[in-house]
Amino acid sequence: MINQLTAKIQKLHAPIVVGLDPMLSYVPEHIQKEAFSAYGETLEGAAEAIWQFNKAIIDQTWDLIPAVKPQIAMYEQFGVPGVAAYQKTVDYCKSKGLIVIGDVKRGDIGSTSAAYAVGHLGRVQVGSKKLPAFNEDFATVNPYLGSDGIQPFIDVCKEEKKGIFILVKTSNPSSGEFQDRLIDGRPLYEWVGEQVAKWADTCMGDAYSYVGCVVGATYPEMGRILRKTMPKSYILVPGYGAQGGTADSLRPYFNEDGLGAIVNSSRGIIAAYKQEQYAKFGPEHFAEASRAAVEAMIADIARIF
Repeated sequence: MINQLTAKIQKLHAPIVVGLDPMLSYVPEHIQKEAFSAYGETLEGAAEAIWQFNKAIIDQTWDLIPAVKPQIAMYEQFGVPGVAAYQKTVDYCKSKGLIVIGDVKRGDIGSTSAAYAVGHLGRVQVGSKKLPAFNEDFATVNPYLGSDGIQPFIDVCKEEKKGIFILVKTSNPSSGEFQDRLIDGRPLYEWVGEQVAKWADTCMGDAYSYVGCVVGATYPEMGRILRKTMPKSYILVPGYGAQGGTADSLRPYFNEDGLGAIVNSSRGIIAAYKQEQYAKFGPEHFAEASRAAVEAMIADIARIF
C-alpha cells in the first residue's frame, strides 16, 4: 500500500491528506435539519448528518487528493451509529480510489494489540472464513507500550501489504511534557524515531517502508532531525493550517525528490466554508469551499519545491 500511496502522490502532485474529522458543529444547518427530520435528534440523526457531510466533501475532492484520514473518535462519540458512519465513510472513500488512513491511535499489548491490528488492517477469523472488518489501508499507532504493541501491527502489515504511522513527535502544545524529556542526554522522540527506523527496515515496500511515522508540522527543526533518523519511513505531518504549521515549515519533512511526507489538514478543509476567504461559498456550498481549500493547499505546498 505504501507503493500505491507514493504513486498517487506523484501522479496528483499532491502530498496531502484530508482529515475527515467531523464535529457536528462543522455540519451546515440544512444538512443537520434533513438528518434530524429523518431520524430525530438522536445518535442516528447525528451519524446521518456527519455521513452526508463527509460524502459531499469526498465527492468534491476525491479527484484532487491521494488519501483521507478519518479520526475515529469523532465518530465514536455518537456510539454505534457513529461507528457505522465511520465504516460507511471508509468504504465510500475506497470506492472512489482513495487511500484511507484510519486515525485510530491504537496501542496495547499481546492479543489485544493483535486484535486491533486485525480489526483495522487485517482479516478476522470467522468460522472457516477470514473477513475484513474496518479495512483501512493504514492506521495510526501509539508506541508507548513498546514492541509488544507494535509487532502485531507489523505482522499484519506484512501479510496484507498495508501500513502504519507510529506517533513520534505530535503537533499538540503539551507533547513535550513526555516526548521532549531527555534520556541519556537525548529527547525521547529521538529514541522512538530510532526504533521506528529499525521496525521500518523489517517491512519494506519498493522505496519506503510500510512503517511510517507521525511528526507534527509545528516542530520543523525536530522534523529535520527525524527525517534523517527515519530515511525509509513516510512522515504523516499533522498541524498544517489550523494548528499553526505553514508550508515553509514543511520542507524539512520531505526528501529532495519531493517525496517522503504527506501533510494533513482537517478542519482547514472540511470547515473551509466558515473561513473568511471561502465565505463566498456559504453553508449551502460547503463542499465546493472544501475543494477550493484543497486546491489552495496543493499550490501552497508546491511552492516549497
